[in-house]
Amino acid sequence: MERYIREISVEICPEPSAAHLPTPDLWDTVLAQLDDVAERLNLDPGIHILLRRPERELTVSVPVIMDDGQIQVFTGYRVQHSSARGPCKGGIRYHPDVNLREVRALAALMTWKCAVVGIPYGGAKGGVQCDPSQLSEEELCRLTRRFTAAILPILGPRRDIPAPDVNTNAQVMAWIADTVSMLEGKAVMEIVTGKPIPLGGSLGRKEATGRGVAIVTAELLKRKRRRLADTTVAVQGYGNVGSAAATILHEMGCKIVAVSDISGGLYNPAGLDIPDINRHVANHPQHLLEGYGAPGVDKITNEELLTSKVDVLIPAALEHQIRADNAADIQARMIIEGANGPTTREADEILQDRGIIVVPDILANAGGVVVSYFEWVQDLQCFFWDEEEVNRNLKKVMTRAFAEVWDFSQAQGVPLRLGAYMLAVSRVADAVRSRGIFP
Repeated sequence: MERYIREISVEICPEPSAAHLPTPDLWDTVLAQLDDVAERLNLDPGIHILLRRPERELTVSVPVIMDDGQIQVFTGYRVQHSSARGPCKGGIRYHPDVNLREVRALAALMTWKCAVVGIPYGGAKGGVQCDPSQLSEEELCRLTRRFTAAILPILGPRRDIPAPDVNTNAQVMAWIADTVSMLEGKAVMEIVTGKPIPLGGSLGRKEATGRGVAIVTAELLKRKRRRLADTTVAVQGYGNVGSAAATILHEMGCKIVAVSDISGGLYNPAGLDIPDINRHVANHPQHLLEGYGAPGVDKITNEELLTSKVDVLIPAALEHQIRADNAADIQARMIIEGANGPTTREADEILQDRGIIVVPDILANAGGVVVSYFEWVQDLQCFFWDEEEVNRNLKKVMTRAFAEVWDFSQAQGVPLRLGAYMLAVSRVADAVRSRGIFP
């Protein structure tokens, strides 16, 4: 009987096989980066080993009654990498390729991201292996609530605070907050960030990651003595992050010449009409670039966008888009990583040898978690800021963080990625040393 149950469990809720893991593996990339930094910092071996292992990993089965009455079982994950500097923080993604190693890697990246921008959080990440485009809104709601109940034992406003990520949004966060509140018998809106404004969400949160990318881009251009108006930009991934970054950079005066999403890309060397594209995307049933047309605009592929002739490339889609097989063809002289882990380790070495400046993800796209921190603070105090104050504080944090990473990297003679990781790891290590090892 026991053997039968085990076999049924494997059939219904399989652990993703190695063949379905991202290639190259993001967790291996994260560990290799940590090992390199540990050696350069002469990090205590015990702390090094500690940081190579997440504090807690939870894998859950998520049974959902589908609209046709059938039961489907999904696999969900929540990984807490480190709470040395404060409660764990990290998004939840819904995607067919979600697996434990990916979530583990993204949790570690959140640890470094929070440390590099100086906010009092550790890193976490979560996800459900599913294709949300194939689920109705009612099915998504049921999946979210059951997943929330399954991981609730390790969540909490002082323990682990989720947020939106790939294929999740403010509505999903509202379902999570409501589920926790119903189960605990009291309002716990501070359990998540990225919520709708009426439920305690922060003004400016939706555009925060993209705004942070734009702020960092402007800071880099300032140090390279380049005028915004003379700068051409390509943005891969026209979702929440990419579209906000493109819109704000366009407003700053940059010329956005190429954008793309899963439906393909658009290119105009004279510059794209970003407000017009935004109107098209807002009216598209799936909010895609698909079907957009205008004089002078050519259709291009995502791969063509990555290698287009521009000054600044912003990969804002999924991880590992810039690889060893296309890094040599990239023409941009500056890359701002809007996505998490968009560049493989091998590609990073190629870009470095070619003298291309890369602002790493843990710095470039940290605007979202910074404003999530602002939202959490506002929720805990029950006192809310206007959007101008949110954006002003975001610019202050991002500008300071970029300056710290730039100055440190210049002083150490290392690329920005290595400088950012060295700063982040040293800050987490300092927290571990100060707290000591319990008991």
